[in-house]
Amino acid sequence: QENEIKLLTAEIERLKNFGCLGVSPSLEGLRDENAKLKYRLNFLRKSLQEERSKTANSMININSCLQEIFGAAIRAAYPDLENPPLVVTPSQQPKFGDYQCNSAMGITQILLKTKEQKVSPREIAEKISKNIPANECIEKVEIAGPGFINVHLRKDFVSKQLSGLLMNGVQPPTVGKRKKVVVDFSSPNIAKEMHVGHLRSTIIGESMCRLFEFAGYDVLRLNHLGDWGTQFGMLIAHLQDKFPDYLTVSPPIGDLQAFYKESKRRFDTEEEFKKRAYQCVVLLQSKNPDFIKAWELICDVSRKEFQKIYNCLDITLIERGESFYHEMMKDIVKEFEDKGFVQVDDGRKIVFVPGFPVPLTIMKSDGGYTYDTSDLAALKHRVCEEKADILIYVVDSGQSVHLQTVFAAGQMIGWYDPKVTRVAHAAFGVVLGEDKKKFKTRSGDTVRLMDLLEEGLKRAMDKLKDKERDKVLTAEELKAAQMSVAFGCIKYADLSHNRLNDYVFSFDKMLDDRGNTAAYLLYAFTRIRAIARLANIDEQMLRKAAREEVLILDHEKEWKLGKCILRFPEILQKILEDLLLHTLCDYLYELATTFTEFYDNCYCVEKDRQSGQIVKVNMWRLLLCEATATVMAKGFDILGIKPVQRM
Repeated sequence: QENEIKLLTAEIERLKNFGCLGVSPSLEGLRDENAKLKYRLNFLRKSLQEERSKTANSMININSCLQEIFGAAIRAAYPDLENPPLVVTPSQQPKFGDYQCNSAMGITQILLKTKEQKVSPREIAEKISKNIPANECIEKVEIAGPGFINVHLRKDFVSKQLSGLLMNGVQPPTVGKRKKVVVDFSSPNIAKEMHVGHLRSTIIGESMCRLFEFAGYDVLRLNHLGDWGTQFGMLIAHLQDKFPDYLTVSPPIGDLQAFYKESKRRFDTEEEFKKRAYQCVVLLQSKNPDFIKAWELICDVSRKEFQKIYNCLDITLIERGESFYHEMMKDIVKEFEDKGFVQVDDGRKIVFVPGFPVPLTIMKSDGGYTYDTSDLAALKHRVCEEKADILIYVVDSGQSVHLQTVFAAGQMIGWYDPKVTRVAHAAFGVVLGEDKKKFKTRSGDTVRLMDLLEEGLKRAMDKLKDKERDKVLTAEELKAAQMSVAFGCIKYADLSHNRLNDYVFSFDKMLDDRGNTAAYLLYAFTRIRAIARLANIDEQMLRKAAREEVLILDHEKEWKLGKCILRFPEILQKILEDLLLHTLCDYLYELATTFTEFYDNCYCVEKDRQSGQIVKVNMWRLLLCEATATVMAKGFDILGIKPVQRM
């Protein structure tokens, strides 16, 4: 029995390495150690089978496949080289094949530096080519120029992958063990309206969550609301004066922004009010029930306003504001003190982090906590309690130094190891007006987000009416198209720019149906979806054809489109690594323009010129249309854009 237990334990460890831990089965009632191990082993085997069946349906990342093939070839050709460069990229021109391996030049440099061997890149490329292992995807390789290896893919391989996509749908690329991702985004302040500055964090954060969820990660979407702090003192004091019976009658605060401004004016000009505001903060922090009720009332008014925006933009978040971490802050201060990291400066408790000139203030001279304290508490909770493997803060670039200091403090005190836990600041630039200055209203105020969304709806409807869509769509279809265009264009205009840069907000540009805009892509998508419909081919017929038809890719435009469709997994993999979503927008635009080239050159449906009757349906081409639309639909879903069937 002892020997059997050893064997079972070893098998369990082996299966664990496949990332098949899943959810542990309950072992209660199984007192026998052997029975427990057998039960666990069966559970893990079942998990492994499920994992393998998922992998079988996954879209293949062709770039990753080629990297594995060339990695093996380089190791076979140069077994003594440690970490040789592995560079595989899609070819920019058809004459250079479909992909290129450009590792030879880098290996030349390494051989010269480490072994003092002078070997030409072309010679290295030839040696690599001779060692390429047997595989199902490469038709042939050619060596070009100084040592580029041009790779030509097999047509039957590409055709088979496209058939798999049509039968299984767009399945995520395999990412190994299921990891937990925490994304901190949106994060407006209570009692202040969401403005254009919150737009980027909200849109980018939502899209990142959708991508990680699609890739099979366990995602926690957190809204780190500014719902605690000294400003609540003045708000509660003002509430008591304006609505003295707030405990029994719900106060009709219509405009919370005006309410905030009134309380701030009184705080700045009335000394007595200021003193009372400070007393209110003390009573709130000591959890006085009447003051907690006032705080909750104010938070609820804000929440309702935020939710209107989240509903418009289809945003899902779990609220976990600064107040959630309040009780943890004293322990954070104690932990830094116990480990000898705290210095006292003019009554403040500060922490210097190596490599950062400005210290973190973890306690003010009056004993209050700061943003530094709450951000440290949030970091610790996410890493140590939530057990996040990946932690992403979608916060503007202005907070970069602050966040890097907080992250470094977390490492310094030993909460996480950056080699194990990825903590990233997904920074973004500001939104500019068409004058290239910070986006403001004519009166110089910050643009309210709700006003912006309403303006988008109005402009989208005007655009649809200009195109006389109101004459061909039902009222319901017109409304769906209006919302799809308005919110889709606002999201896409943001996501299609590199988030690290500032971008100019222009309704005219984003609603233009030419160029790399949501308006163009949404229109292209509805056109592609209509091709089969107008040929009287329904979904069932397409599904049957996907099982039975071979996708012929003889025309150069068919071949170009087929390869473009299959690049989707490598695009997603790149974004999972660098968190730059504009790559997906660029890809969708390239896919749409490649489709247009294909459609202009390859007849999908052939009609009689006189009668207009359908003479012939080229089913394999309709399947290429379907594969294009399927990938575009998933791309839209990740970007949070809702296409419509009729526009």
